[in-house]
Amino acid sequence: MQPIVPVFDTVQIDTLRAEPLLEEFYVDSLNVGRKSFNKVEISKYRAIDSMYVIIKFYSKQHSRWKLKNEFRFEKDGIRGCEPQFTDFNNDKLNDITYVANVAARPGSNEMRRLFIYDVRDDKLVSMKNSLDYPNMLYNKKLNCIDALQVYGGCSTVFLKISGDSLRPFAEVELHFGLTVTTYDKKGRAKIIFRDTTKKAAFIRYQTFNPPKPYQDN
Repeated sequence: MQPIVPVFDTVQIDTLRAEPLLEEFYVDSLNVGRKSFNKVEISKYRAIDSMYVIIKFYSKQHSRWKLKNEFRFEKDGIRGCEPQFTDFNNDKLNDITYVANVAARPGSNEMRRLFIYDVRDDKLVSMKNSLDYPNMLYNKKLNCIDALQVYGGCSTVFLKISGDSLRPFAEVELHFGLTVTTYDKKGRAKIIFRDTTKKAAFIRYQTFNPPKPYQDN
């Protein structure tokens, strides 16, 4: 049997020169993947000049936990990890996110790193661009993920899971009016609706064609 090779994201070597301090530790085997047959451990460390998180994902085989994934990512020091377990792809199995950092307009844009549970390979898949999309939710109406980006205005971006990435397919923007844009699989944009009289801001939309806020559905 071939050993599992952990997959690591880039971390500065400086973080390994001194003994890191473990600041947070989470373990859960009841809410991620196959309940009681999968387990995740999240550890947050503080080094001399940085912070980072290590995520370990296990599968139970013959009553023993076998390591399936290991990831390492840099993290800000503003907030804790605050892991959440949610089904983002409607397979009835929970995926996991944790707070990686906050972006513009602190408190409005929560940046979570998303890991989708792959039942076929019994492992986690890190969505490599999930930090591009703050405030992610599973959208039951459209069976997708939507994200709310808050800046001078706001945008609701509708996303599909494509391999190890999130692919936008539509967007409702409220900024100097309301604009609805669709995107093809190559990322080419097409504006399908525009209303320059719309003045309201900071509204999250559940649908884009027609654009309807969550509370209207």
